[in-house]
Amino acid sequence: MRRTMPRWTTFFAAAGRRPWLLVPLLLAIAVAAWAWSRTRATPVPVLTVRAAPLTQSLAVSGRVASETRVFVGSTLTGRVAEVTRREGGTLAAGELIVRLEDAELAAAARQAAAALASAEARLVSQRRLAAPLATQQLAQAEANAAAAAREVERNEQLLAQGFIGQARLDEAKRAADVARAVLRAAQVQREANVSGSELVTAEARVTEARAALELARARLAQTRIAAPAEATVLARHVEPGQIVQPGTRLVELSVRGPLQLVALVDEKYLARLAPGMAASVVADAFPGRPFEARIASIAPLVDALRGAVEVKFSLPAPPSPPVRLTNDMTVSIEVVTAKRERAIALPGEAVRAGPAVLVVQGGAATLRPVQTGLRTLAAVEVTQGLREGEQVVLDAAIAPGARVRAVERTAAAAAGEGLDVGAAMRGLGRD
Repeated sequence: MRRTMPRWTTFFAAAGRRPWLLVPLLLAIAVAAWAWSRTRATPVPVLTVRAAPLTQSLAVSGRVASETRVFVGSTLTGRVAEVTRREGGTLAAGELIVRLEDAELAAAARQAAAALASAEARLVSQRRLAAPLATQQLAQAEANAAAAAREVERNEQLLAQGFIGQARLDEAKRAADVARAVLRAAQVQREANVSGSELVTAEARVTEARAALELARARLAQTRIAAPAEATVLARHVEPGQIVQPGTRLVELSVRGPLQLVALVDEKYLARLAPGMAASVVADAFPGRPFEARIASIAPLVDALRGAVEVKFSLPAPPSPPVRLTNDMTVSIEVVTAKRERAIALPGEAVRAGPAVLVVQGGAATLRPVQTGLRTLAAVEVTQGLREGEQVVLDAAIAPGARVRAVERTAAAAAGEGLDVGAAMRGLGRD
């Protein structure tokens, strides 16, 4: 009995002899596969839109600092004789901090004092002795000149009467000329001693000696370096016996006053900050005891090397903060820059360029334009374009128009209610 072969076997046997017979079959298989892929839904994570509170905050690292920090220096070249306080010591206003050796300057001050005393004595002598003597000499010269003039007149009369000769009159005239010359000299001398150059010179010497004494005493006083105000010693940079030069930093002081917090904030966040904003602060040394602060000032300049702006925070009046803060202590500062009581917020990966989002509609991912508002590191606020209850695709790899099957993602996993820029700002809050 003759066996018959199946039709498909006959077909492939014929196709082996005629390959073009396979083309329609292959095309049919490809079309069927394409249609199957188009109708097959891809499972994608989605988030059902719900309104919830949204807070935008800025977290930075900062340090504690006093409002006034002073580096006390020397204005002289000298050897340190004494440093009165160690780190942490307190000083009253005007209290001695550092004393330089002063033997040479003290001797110079004594020498200047002696020079002043000598100049003053000469001035007193000028006023009390020389001036009266010059006055007496002037009076004597005036009397002698008057007598000589009268003697000339008398001799002229006697000569006219024939009682004396011409020689006698000539002698009287010479005596009168001498008396007038002496009078002029006495007048000049008296003027010089009473109100002229001699007195002016003596007074100038006194003024010069007094200035020299003031200078010597000022330089002597510079060997005693005192606190400009009530302060605490933060650091001492010299020890007794050390030679210092003008401008050398001797001691660093924190002038008593309210403490403040200082932080460097990246300039890209500058628009979010304003004086008066509240901040929550935690000191690294007391992690479980937060306290409040407020932005006191924002520097008008940007640090060109760091691209950061210095922001200062004021602390509340005592008894707050509840922890003991000291200079240069590190703190973590969180500033609330914006808050929404009800907002639609999506994870950042759900918002595409445009901005736009993919919304699940009729089993397909539909691209929809939206408008955005607040941004955090984890979330973006959508102000227009979405309604509560809609499902937004979270997978950035899904193309618009794709068939999708929604796989719900919990809101807790995508909330992102805070902006923590600490990772981006590490190191900016410290000097």
